[in-house]
Amino acid sequence: MFDIGTLINVLLMVFVAWFLFQRFVPVKGIKNISTSELKSELKKKDKQFIDVRTPSEFKANRIKEFKNIPLYELQRRAKGLSKEKEVIVICQSGMRSGKASKLLKKLGFKNITNVKGGMGAWRL
Repeated sequence: MFDIGTLINVLLMVFVAWFLFQRFVPVKGIKNISTSELKSELKKKDKQFIDVRTPSEFKANRIKEFKNIPLYELQRRAKGLSKEKEVIVICQSGMRSGKASKLLKKLGFKNITNVKGGMGAWRL
């Protein structure tokens, strides 16, 4: 049989594995695109482009098609977005936009795209 220490270690490893799986596995219904793929998407008018960086980050460097809704305001301001249209989300590195994409999914948005690498990977 297991002693209590071994049991605790096994349970801890299972929890860590579950946590990492939940954190890094793509969420169903959220598409990821590269910044080069984003360039062709910008030409399409039937999409909503959301930049979730802070207003100062947005002001310093932005893509003109994107509207700034900081991550900390997204839940409150999501009511102003259409759930019928695709939402393309960007941030500086892809981390905040990933969180924003998951939040939008929880709020009932069906067609969400996250820009991998964010503005840090963006080149005109």
